[in-house]
Amino acid sequence: MSNLEELALYLSSVVCDKKFIDGNDLKQNIIDYMPELNQFRFSIQSTILLKDQIDLPSNEDIKHSFKDFSNNKIISCVNYFFEAKYGQCHIYSCPYPIPTYENISNNFPGGLFRYVSDVSLFDEHPFEYEFFIQIAQSFPFLKNLTITNQKGQNNKEYTKSNNNNEDFLLIQYPRLKYLHFKQIHNDYIEQFLLDTKTCLPYDILLFTDFKSVQRVTHNFTRNATRINCSKMRYICFDRIFRFPKHFKNDFLDTEIHVF
Repeated sequence: MSNLEELALYLSSVVCDKKFIDGNDLKQNIIDYMPELNQFRFSIQSTILLKDQIDLPSNEDIKHSFKDFSNNKIISCVNYFFEAKYGQCHIYSCPYPIPTYENISNNFPGGLFRYVSDVSLFDEHPFEYEFFIQIAQSFPFLKNLTITNQKGQNNKEYTKSNNNNEDFLLIQYPRLKYLHFKQIHNDYIEQFLLDTKTCLPYDILLFTDFKSVQRVTHNFTRNATRINCSKMRYICFDRIFRFPKHFKNDFLDTEIHVF
C-alpha cells in the first residue's frame, strides 16, 4: 500500500462520534502512509449527532484542515439540521469523482458537474426558485432527482426581473427520467408540474403520494399542470379506493402498486 500512486475513496453517510472527517484525518490516516501517492480522488460525507455541543466546526474550519494538501481543488460543505438533530459535512476533490451527489442543501457551493446523473436535495429551510435554477445549471445530465423538504417556499413569484408582469424563467431538465418527492411540501410538486415554471422531457417516472398530486392539480382539473403531467408516468403506492374521473387522463400512464 505504501507504494500506491493513485487512490479513490468514496464514503457516504459515515456516522462519526464527535467530529467530521476532514483534511487532518485524511493526512494522518492515509496520506502520511503513502509517500508515493500523487493522485487522490475522494468524496466523503460524514455525519455527527447534535447533542448540545457548544463549539461546532464551521465550513471555514473544514477548509482550513486542507491547507497542507498539494491539490487545492477541494470543496467542503457543512450543514447543521437542528430539527433532525444532526450535522453533515461533505468534502470532495475536483473534478467531482462520482455520478451521485446526495443531500444537497441551500448551502450548495455550486459548480458544473457533467458526470453526475443522480441527485438528492434536502433541507430544513425552503428551496426557492433560484435554487432550482442553480441545480439545473450545475447538473446538465441529471437523470434521477429526489427532493425532501417540508418547508414551503417564501418567494413563489420569482421572475426574470423585478417587474412582476414578466414571465418566470423557465427551468429545463432535458435528461430527467425519475422524479421522487419524499416528505414534501406541495410547493415543490407545483414547481415541477407547472409548465410556466419547469420544462420537462417526455416519459418521466413520477413518485409521490396521491393526495399531494391531487391538491396541486386541483383534483386533476388544473390546466396549468396538464402539459407536464402528460409527459409523466405516475407511480402510485397509496391505497386509494376511488380515483377522480380525470386522474388517469392527466398522465402519460399510471401504475398503481398496493401492498
